[in-house]
Amino acid sequence: MIDLIQEKLTSYQPANQLEETHAVKEILQNIALYGLWRSGFFEVAAFQGGTSLRILYGMNRFSEDLDFILKTPLPGFAWPAYLHGMTDCFKEFGLNPEILNKSRMDQRIKKVLIKDNSIINQLNLTFFRENPKQTQKIKIEIDVTPPENSDFEYSYLDFPLDFEVCHQDLSSNFSLKLHALLCRPYLKGRDWYDFSWYISRKVQPNLAHLQAALFQWGPWEHQKNNLTIDWVKHELTKKVKAINWKNAASDVQRFLKPIEQHSLSLWCDTFFIHKTKKLGLN
Repeated sequence: MIDLIQEKLTSYQPANQLEETHAVKEILQNIALYGLWRSGFFEVAAFQGGTSLRILYGMNRFSEDLDFILKTPLPGFAWPAYLHGMTDCFKEFGLNPEILNKSRMDQRIKKVLIKDNSIINQLNLTFFRENPKQTQKIKIEIDVTPPENSDFEYSYLDFPLDFEVCHQDLSSNFSLKLHALLCRPYLKGRDWYDFSWYISRKVQPNLAHLQAALFQWGPWEHQKNNLTIDWVKHELTKKVKAINWKNAASDVQRFLKPIEQHSLSLWCDTFFIHKTKKLGLN
């Protein structure tokens, strides 16, 4: 099985230690997804967020975490049954990560942390030898009471072996990204990179899902209104004008290959207002 992992690593053609680190982490992410599928996880949950865009749609930026939502709210959701299946899967590939359940019963977001340094000694690595004790860490989070009105799709993946994942459709995934842009209390440049990615592909947000998310958490919590695309564009424009774009670009830079990093010099109010105006256009 380790030969499959080595072949996958070689396909990334990493040019430096950071790119090799990202490639190894993404390999672990794929094995985790495969293990979750085998445990029946995707019968109740859906893949979403930036890593889903990377793995399912080929978005160019690397992404650190695995994010999921339950297809049907279940506040009492518990990880253990699925974690056992994932652990067994890692062992079949010769890996022995530490998988820690970080969840609390009173939390809406149930968290898991995967820590692994066993993969380093299994692979023919070019740059990791400079730091042989480096531990790979992957956060897994699931929203157990997600907002209503999401739509779902199913996709097939072929690494490490053939399997199927349930995931939010792009429209619904975009809606939760817009919710993050409007409501997140701190700056995360990766959100704005993803926003630009959606706009470039002319993805239309699922407004019913966004409205449910806004009602559930954030400045518009419990405020029922008839959400329109013009309202979203107006609020996004206010956000754009308040952002330190140098800091935003710095946040996302390490997740991009050099060929993409030059475009970060465009990041400013004018650039993202231009992007925002395209929201909702076919």
